[in-house]
Amino acid sequence: MSDFKVFEYMEKHKYEQVVYFYDRTTGLKGITVIHNTTLGPALGGTRIWNYESEDAAVMDCLRLARGMTYKAAAAGLNLGGGKTVLIGDATKVKSEAYFRALGRYVQALNGRYITAEDVNTSTKDMSYVHMETDHVVGLEGKSGNPSPVTALGALYGIKASLKYRFGNEDISKYTFAVQGAGQTGYYLINHLVELGAKKVYFSEINPKYIERMKNEHPEVEFVNPDQIYSMDVDVFSPCALGGVLNNQTIPQIKAKIIAGTANNVLLDEDIHGPMIKDRGILYAPDFVINAGGLINVYVELMNWPQEKALADVKLIYDRLLEIFEISKQQDIHTQLAAKVFAKNRIETIKNLHDNYIPKR
Repeated sequence: MSDFKVFEYMEKHKYEQVVYFYDRTTGLKGITVIHNTTLGPALGGTRIWNYESEDAAVMDCLRLARGMTYKAAAAGLNLGGGKTVLIGDATKVKSEAYFRALGRYVQALNGRYITAEDVNTSTKDMSYVHMETDHVVGLEGKSGNPSPVTALGALYGIKASLKYRFGNEDISKYTFAVQGAGQTGYYLINHLVELGAKKVYFSEINPKYIERMKNEHPEVEFVNPDQIYSMDVDVFSPCALGGVLNNQTIPQIKAKIIAGTANNVLLDEDIHGPMIKDRGILYAPDFVINAGGLINVYVELMNWPQEKALADVKLIYDRLLEIFEISKQQDIHTQLAAKVFAKNRIETIKNLHDNYIPKR
């Protein structure tokens, strides 16, 4: 029997809704979490993962949904935070019927939640979801794959971090270690190489992505995944899964800056945020630096031109500089400073809505 108490966790972190669903026709098993809809409907991607337990799945979904609330708020978007996780082996469960079943469950939430692609799902998968609901973004022919825009936003965030830490944002002066080269990491490495980075190392567990990088950028050096943390570089960029900054990995890090695209990279924010700060490492909060993909799909949702997304992604640079200053002035770690920044916006808009006639 599990001792994880979902309702206690929801109360502690102010969640609105947790939905479990199962489709017997396709075997679809999943969880959708809606954290906060103060600013607008909850938006968050759907990921497929072969979780070791149902508790692990719901915990991942809870953390990711809350992160999306802060990401949307910090990015200045009128969206709340949500997420869906599907339990299973992505190489075996995918089909048109599987994703159409997901679309029917998304539709049942009546617009409170909007989904998109995420780990192990694609724009093609979302096209099947779209057959059953309009509450899906990141479709082919519209904003498409969010990874390139996420990577572009991370590049602006890296430049802001370099400017704040070293006083110079010229990529060609620095060395980088990128963890993950499948999607966002791949595009980020492309940017770093194009801008003449002094040296780029990468780690990856998928042989296909390792081979692609070696073929396209032979100057980018592969290192084993367990070595990536201890590389003697200026910037460490985690671009894979979450929880990689923890008691075991943080002491290994030699980089002066951590700035990447992965979500929830701090295993425990209350422990590992201060640990990074105490080691003198500048950490670019994940939900701020990796907001490019969310900004991209929001622009699709609003039917604005793509140029609007690219312009808004540039604002990540200034936003991070403001958060770094909050961290310095309040003597708090940067992840907490980013939450202060995001919560201030949520609270301000909530009070505004409480005091004035609602928009109709």
